[in-house]
Amino acid sequence: MKKNNVPMRRCIGCMESKPKGELIRVAFYEGKISLDETGRAKGRGAYLCRNPECFDKAEKRRAFNRAFRSDIDRGDIEALMEEIRNEQE
Repeated sequence: MKKNNVPMRRCIGCMESKPKGELIRVAFYEGKISLDETGRAKGRGAYLCRNPECFDKAEKRRAFNRAFRSDIDRGDIEALMEEIRNEQE
């Protein structure tokens, strides 16, 4: 009998590996950062826990810049945080 493997991803905030379905994907494509609700958007992706503390840790450690291999504008990151907060409400 075949076992179903659950894809695991690492949160860039807390650095814990969790099942892909528990994390939020953030995509970076053509110089724009966006929340990827489908998990299938084009571009480089990074994953975050749904916990706001993980987002804060990722921002302080400049994890977005490392994950996307680019210099991300702080205003874009804050707009993304607002989008994530609105999604959770």
